[in-house]
Amino acid sequence: MRIAPRVELTEEQQTTLERWSRGKRTPARLIMRADIVLLAAQGNENREIAKELGVTRESVGRWRSRFAKLGLAGIEKDAPRGGRKPLVRRRVEAEILRKTTQEHPRNATHWSTRSLAKELGVDHLMVHRVWKAGGLKPHLVKRFKLSNDPLFIEKLEDVVGVYLNPPEHALVLSVDEKTQIQALDRTQKSLPIYKGRAQTMTHDYKRNGTTTLFAALEVVHGRVISECMDRHRHQEWIRFLKVIDRETPAHLDLHLILDNYATHKHPNVLRWLDRHPRFHLHFIPTSSSWLNLVERFFRDLTDKRIRRGAFKNVPDLIAAISDYIDGHNQSPRPFVWKAKAETIIEKVRRARVALDKTPTA
Repeated sequence: MRIAPRVELTEEQQTTLERWSRGKRTPARLIMRADIVLLAAQGNENREIAKELGVTRESVGRWRSRFAKLGLAGIEKDAPRGGRKPLVRRRVEAEILRKTTQEHPRNATHWSTRSLAKELGVDHLMVHRVWKAGGLKPHLVKRFKLSNDPLFIEKLEDVVGVYLNPPEHALVLSVDEKTQIQALDRTQKSLPIYKGRAQTMTHDYKRNGTTTLFAALEVVHGRVISECMDRHRHQEWIRFLKVIDRETPAHLDLHLILDNYATHKHPNVLRWLDRHPRFHLHFIPTSSSWLNLVERFFRDLTDKRIRRGAFKNVPDLIAAISDYIDGHNQSPRPFVWKAKAETIIEKVRRARVALDKTPTA
């Protein structure tokens, strides 16, 4: 004669089961399982529990035994089910994975579930299940760029060293230009957001001119020094250096982190820097904009103020940019650099090894 396992609850289990039993949004199957265990803990037999809850004795016995063996986890998740093994899937799974990762269709850059299913003579849902199990998403692509700068390591170590160990009696400034910011106005009015509907915006627009934002982000405090100008030649760059010189304490050295744009190295710029020895330039490697923290600020500016804005002219655009920066400077928050140079160098090394092993498409 089979004897039902004894059920004893801890205070925590009792509280959880009662919450599940009374929960308005708890799945019905979990409510039923919680009620079975609660009644079993009161000493009721399976027959009595089945009659009270209107379920079979087999169901009561199954969930009572699973709780006795596994606790709350035993009833929270469904029990494993039997059934026929997916023989067809097992037979073609390797070929699905091989074709997905090593080949592409003649008329496209990547497979879809239906195009690959047609190629292999299987159902497209099977391809979907294999992709899901293997974590494959052929419709997505991630972009990257490895720097080919011959001085990559030296420049990387220099810039990261300035981030992690700022010089004493100095300000570290991440500097760059956000060029050709367009003053775009929509062709029709946008509808406001309200419950059940997102804000609307026309897909087309009118171009009303451009401006270039020069910005210097104080790495330690997060304050931004900025100036909008019509162009971004070496003359405008010198003009912005004068703005930085004017708006920073005169007794501090200034360490500027910037990219390799030719304007930054123009002979007139170099002569100006010679006359202002408190400026020290640290150039990031080519194709490494991610190393310049002000780029992170530019992204926030674009997402929060520019992309969804409507500007009838360039002064409107400049005013919007200035308002955003003024608000940022009222309570600035720095972007903290944490990655060490050795970690980045090792990651780049692995990426180069992977690229060298990958055949050209």
